[in-house]
Amino acid sequence: MATARHFEISTYDDDWAARGRALASELLTALRPLAVRVEHIGSTAVPGMAAKPVFDLQVSVRDLAEAAVAFDAPLTAFGLLRMPHEQDHVPAGHDDVPQRWRKRLWNGRGPGGERINLHCRLVGSPNERLALLFRDWFRAHPAAVPAHARFKLELAAAVGDLDVYADVKDPVVDLVVEVAETWAADTGWSPEPSGAQRGSEVP
Repeated sequence: MATARHFEISTYDDDWAARGRALASELLTALRPLAVRVEHIGSTAVPGMAAKPVFDLQVSVRDLAEAAVAFDAPLTAFGLLRMPHEQDHVPAGHDDVPQRWRKRLWNGRGPGGERINLHCRLVGSPNERLALLFRDWFRAHPAAVPAHARFKLELAAAVGDLDVYADVKDPVVDLVVEVAETWAADTGWSPEPSGAQRGSEVP
């Protein structure tokens, strides 16, 4: 029988935004020139959102295999180790082949002691786009944040196991994505981030 993986969900910390930007900048410096951009994503990047006190960051690259080899040494020095997980969840209703949702993942604690998940995804891939859309939809709809935050806090209290928590949360995220896709189409939202930490080779 698998051992339960315990975790915590914290209420929003006002320091998360600034620290996320700083970590993105530090990681971009460490991962140039292969890193096209580095973004603070996930719940800690949404003002007011409850979250695991872990910084999710996304580094966008043009070749996953090349990046995986090149990034291991600088990320180990940064305190992050590569994980075996190389596949993102494909949202319900998407007919994409799983290969389009590939990634590389490192995690650990950064120089400041923060827990970090670094997701490496291809520029223009659906999983790179989804991470930015999820974040930007919630940022544009602050009235939706308290309900989602409360759902996460109550779910964490009810299940107490990270794997079960993720299995229950994924379909809810899929529903948010459907609404967010309509918003993206209506507003002309683009996955090209306006506030990314960008590599110098990108115009």
